[in-house]
Amino acid sequence: MTTTEFIHGNIGLYSAIFFFTLLAIELIAIKLFRANGKMPAKDASLGILTGVLSDPVNAMSAFITLGILSLVQPFQFFTLPVNPWTFLVCFILDDLRFYCHHRVAHRCRWVWAMHVVHHSSQEYNLAVALRQGWTKHFTGTMLFKVPLVLIGFDPIMVTFCGVLNASYQFMLHTETVNKLPRWVEAIFNTPSHHRVHHASNPRYLDANYAGTLIIWDRLFGTFVAEDEADRPVYGLVKNLNTFNLFKVLSHEYIGIAKDVSQKGLTLFQRFCYVFAPPGWSHDGSRLSSTDIKRAAGIGAPSVDPVAAKTSPP
Repeated sequence: MTTTEFIHGNIGLYSAIFFFTLLAIELIAIKLFRANGKMPAKDASLGILTGVLSDPVNAMSAFITLGILSLVQPFQFFTLPVNPWTFLVCFILDDLRFYCHHRVAHRCRWVWAMHVVHHSSQEYNLAVALRQGWTKHFTGTMLFKVPLVLIGFDPIMVTFCGVLNASYQFMLHTETVNKLPRWVEAIFNTPSHHRVHHASNPRYLDANYAGTLIIWDRLFGTFVAEDEADRPVYGLVKNLNTFNLFKVLSHEYIGIAKDVSQKGLTLFQRFCYVFAPPGWSHDGSRLSSTDIKRAAGIGAPSVDPVAAKTSPP
């Protein structure tokens, strides 16, 4: 199989089979072999339902991203061939693209409104990996893919690398795997590193945005190691405590609408309620991640902090 045939293959079908096979293995490990982790039926069912429905819903708006990438393709500086080497370089650069996208998803409330769906579970298992937002093509973060196309990568290969990256990340959402060998933990994102990202403990906020390679967090000062003495507490700083699918999907958008429509705000304040980090408020009545960490006596990260994983009331 050539590289071109590989990236044009039916990765969606293969990914689905891969996801549900691993999900069944994890469930068996937890229930029959007493492996670490929990998979409560209601929470897992919501995650699976959200994930199964997200594919066709997101597919209906995928033309936005694919259309933009196709529009910029005629303006490429180079035209790179599709082969194993360009595929590897494209994957690494796309992984950096994912880090940027993911960090923005926690810093910009408009993007967070989509991404908060993924963080809304108070559990941590492979079913949580499927809990994805339905509005990803409306966030604007697809623009991070434009430079990859402009420097010469095929748009389909760029898109494929993103899907492959997401497939790798699926495996990170588990408590059944503890620490991996040190060299793996040093280079790659692992279940241990990603458990930190899903935690709401003050020390773990603003950390570990990596997709496949944890090196980006190490380079940009957002890496935090999992501490056995401070086990991750999963979910949001302010949890939703509901299994209502539509509330999980829409609550942050509703919150944005309510905040923007308040009387007496300036245009700039209304803008900030949409695009500033989650936790921003015009009167300082809400807590940002920096506030939460400071109150816990934890210093700010070495790089600009991102928003707290919380939804405004």
